[in-house]
This record gives sequence, structure tokens and C-alpha cells, in this order.
Amino acid sequence: MEMINATGRRKSSVARVYLTKGEGKITVNGRDFRDYFPQLHVQGSVIAPFETINAEAIYDLTINVEGGGFKGQAEAVRMGISRALVKLNEDFRSPLKAQKFLMRDAREVERKKYGKPKARKSFQFSKR
Repeated sequence: MEMINATGRRKSSVARVYLTKGEGKITVNGRDFRDYFPQLHVQGSVIAPFETINAEAIYDLTINVEGGGFKGQAEAVRMGISRALVKLNEDFRSPLKAQKFLMRDAREVERKKYGKPKARKSFQFSKR
């Protein structure tokens, strides 16, 4: 099996995922994914695609991720892993799609407008 690559995106994060046959080692930006994502709930979202298809410790992953915060990066990694698994085997598509791991969540932070303290919040209005 050759190397399979896929891209995942979330908020302003972009993850490039490279999947090969191996013993289940996940490397994110040159570090183990447990070191890169120390929060347990975030680690769970990274390995969720493997748990969905019951394929833990079969594939090695090398992941480059940039932009955004830890939650956006983890969800971008999750999407990239899911896309790579679908490229590997088309039978994985339906369980991953049922969990919505293949859907791009396009919600981003709205920009701040001039004359306002935040994107939509206004100063208190006083008629008199």
C-alpha cells in the first residue's frame, strides 16, 4: 500500500494527512498527537474516525496542521483522517458520513465592524 494523502479544514485550520500501513503511530507536526493535543476530549476527536470503523492501530499517520486554535486544528485533523480512510476503502464512507466526519463545518468568526465594540454588539442607545 502506498501513501494516501488528504486535506481537512475547520475554521482557519488546515491539516494535511498522510496515511500509511503501520502500527498505529500518529505524528502531528513532528510530535506525538498526545503531546500536541494534551486535552483528552480533543485527543478523542482525533482518533474518532478509527473508532467508528474499528481500525485502531493499523495505520500510521503523519499530519501537518497550521492555523487556528487547538479545537479547530483537531477537527481539521479528524476530517483529513476521515477523507484519507475513504480514499483507502470506499466502504468506510457510510459510517463516517453518518458521524458527519466528512462534512466541512464552514462556520468562522465574523469580522468586527467599525463603530461597534464587537461584530454585532452595539453601544447602549439613549434617545435623551
